[in-house]
Amino acid sequence: MSHTDVRPVIKLRSTAGTGYTYVTRKNRRNDPDRMVIRKYDPRAGRHVEFREDR
Repeated sequence: MSHTDVRPVIKLRSTAGTGYTYVTRKNRRNDPDRMVIRKYDPRAGRHVEFREDR
């Protein structure tokens, strides 16, 4: 896979400090900046913000 892929695989790291991550793909043309999504962190037992981690 080339580095200029339009849909790169990114890691979403929990801001709760649990070290839990989701792995997803994103469209670089639609979301050029870092993504922040609220998802469920099973280690924290609640929904927290997940930030994109390159």
